[in-house]
Amino acid sequence: MRKIAFSLALILVSLFGKSQKIESIYFNLYTDSLKKGFYNYINVDGHSTDDRWFPLDSTTIRLTTNGGTFKGNSLFIDSSYTGETVTVKAVLRSNPAVWKETVIYIRRRGFDEPLKTAEEILDEMRRSGGKTKVKTKKS
Repeated sequence: MRKIAFSLALILVSLFGKSQKIESIYFNLYTDSLKKGFYNYINVDGHSTDDRWFPLDSTTIRLTTNGGTFKGNSLFIDSSYTGETVTVKAVLRSNPAVWKETVIYIRRRGFDEPLKTAEEILDEMRRSGGKTKVKTKKS
C-alpha cells in the first residue's frame, strides 16, 4: 500500500512540477510611455507549458535596463535622463535561456497642462450636439 501511495504522490508531484514550468515570458505594459521622476511598474507575465499565465516578479525574473534603476518590478527613470527610449530586458531566473526584451518610449509631454473641468467637457459636447462623428464604409 505504501508503494502505491508513494508512486501516486510521485506522479502528482511530477505533473504539478511540469505544469508550473515557464516556457516563455511577455511584457504586458500598462502604458505606451514611461514617466521621468516616477516609478513605472513593468508587468511581466509567464506562459507555462500547460497553457496558463502567471504574473512574474523580481523573485522569478531578473530585470535590467539601459536607463534607470529597478526596485522590484518598478523602474525609476531620473528626470535628467536624455534618451527618448529605454530598453528593458527580463530574464527568467530558473532558466536564463528564457528572456524577452522590449523598447519603451519616454513621455515627452509634461504634467503641467491643466485637465478640463466637467463644465468645459459638457460645453464641448453641447457645441458638437453631443454626437461623435463615426466614419462608415459605404457598400
